[in-house]
Amino acid sequence: MERSNPTYYLILTLTALFSLSACHGVLDELYDKPKEGIDVKEGQLYIDASSWTDWFFIDFNAANRNFAEGGTGSAFVKMGIPLGDAEAKSTKEHPVQQTGIYTYWYDVFGKGVSNNEFDSFKPADAQPEPETWHIAVHRNNVRTNGGAVYETTYTSMKSLPESSEAFADATFTEDEWNELDVWTIQKQMLNGLIGNQGIAINPVLSRWLSVEFPPPPNFKLNNHVFIVRFNDGTYAAVQLENYQSPAGVKCNLTINYKYPY
Repeated sequence: MERSNPTYYLILTLTALFSLSACHGVLDELYDKPKEGIDVKEGQLYIDASSWTDWFFIDFNAANRNFAEGGTGSAFVKMGIPLGDAEAKSTKEHPVQQTGIYTYWYDVFGKGVSNNEFDSFKPADAQPEPETWHIAVHRNNVRTNGGAVYETTYTSMKSLPESSEAFADATFTEDEWNELDVWTIQKQMLNGLIGNQGIAINPVLSRWLSVEFPPPPNFKLNNHVFIVRFNDGTYAAVQLENYQSPAGVKCNLTINYKYPY
């Protein structure tokens, strides 16, 4: 696959600086930081999930307690993505579902990021997790703690059926292995190369926010309500209400939720 030419690199450099960094990156200092103390309603969370190198683990029970106690606690925990030993060598061999960093080349200015090519792999530790959590977010990626997800046609939490029993016969989708979408390392981004964390994410719930290329990146919010079924038999209803901070920074998520549902 022919990857590029000098013109491609020039365009990619300029666009990467002003577009790909829209979820925080090269030009962080040019963006206003999200305001502190953003008011959230009951059954709502606000998370700056724009970091390339962190997952934010949400515990809905903790979120409920946090609101009841006047916002004195924490509803989520930030945990870094293991990037591997700095001295560890990358390999051109493509492993099968091994934890680590998968570097891919993306055809950003051609057919789009769906046209890609594996470049290299670097082993790393498995993703650390808190003791208790329900879902985790990383930019526009979402994963569950052993759960499964169904996308409803509802666009309002208030319009949902009274009980999750209404979705008993629905088809729920579990998390699936992914090595293309959890963009983690951007140091070679100007060459079209991005390092991704190999990890299971939920392909249905991750549809609540999509980013399409060729550039400029086109963010698309899916405001449908999603039902999450956990392995302890409980359910949650979640909805992404907004993906921008008051200053317009992307990947700052306002999440509506109902747990237990």
